[in-house]
Amino acid sequence: MTDTALPPLTRFSFTLDKHVAHLRLNRPERMNSMDPVFWGELDRVLKHLHRSGDARALVISGEGKHFCAGMDLAVFQGSLQLDDQTAEGRAAVFDLLGEMQATFTLLESLRIPVIFAIQGACVGGAVDLVTAGCIRYATADAFFCVQEINIGMVADVGTLQRLPKLLPMALVKELAYTGRRLSAAKAAAHGLVNEVFDTPHACLAAALQCAQEIAAKPPVAIWGTKQVLHYARDHSVEDSLRQMGWMQGAIWSTRNVQESVKAMKEKRAGEFPPLVDLKYFGE
Repeated sequence: MTDTALPPLTRFSFTLDKHVAHLRLNRPERMNSMDPVFWGELDRVLKHLHRSGDARALVISGEGKHFCAGMDLAVFQGSLQLDDQTAEGRAAVFDLLGEMQATFTLLESLRIPVIFAIQGACVGGAVDLVTAGCIRYATADAFFCVQEINIGMVADVGTLQRLPKLLPMALVKELAYTGRRLSAAKAAAHGLVNEVFDTPHACLAAALQCAQEIAAKPPVAIWGTKQVLHYARDHSVEDSLRQMGWMQGAIWSTRNVQESVKAMKEKRAGEFPPLVDLKYFGE
């Protein structure tokens, strides 16, 4: 079913079915490139998903031959004219980039896992996008490219910060310095991609299947697992073990454990409470 709580979308289509949200980039005539409308709509969708307890996993895919060509180059001649002639203009670059970075960081901080199904080109800003997710499936013809260096700039919305957590640093430097393409096969060999599929249909089916499996687990346990994994990525083992103790003490649910075991024995789906809808204090 379509989620009617969201305003109409023009750069995406959105569905929510059996607690699995599916966000699809739907501007294939422009290779699903990112214009200002894209950023605004993505920000609104992610904030909506974060606050609602309905979705338990999010799949993001793209219509057409290519997943995403990154930033629409027309933007650089239009609404994204960066002023490098004054100190004030250069200061504004910092604030603009911070806003764009925050949108992709929403994927990382989202209360539910994010799974990407990638076909064809995944370049420039699209690499920033997918590296903020949890799981990446790709088609055999998919490729990744740090395109920014090819147009004379430094990748600035998350690629250079997240890619080294996912690939060997020497490989990241090769990609970032040269703008070469990384094939799906090589991306899978180095762990950036979880699995490679022959067709977009098979790739998306795998992503949705994974999301359905996640959605069948206790939402609060999935939430806690994501929190712990991200903390461990950025902290020492000692600190992470301490945080693990705090986390488990905070969210342990005997009911969820008993229901999980009972459902497994009875070969049925478990029944678990959703995450609580968030309502912010100032509203």
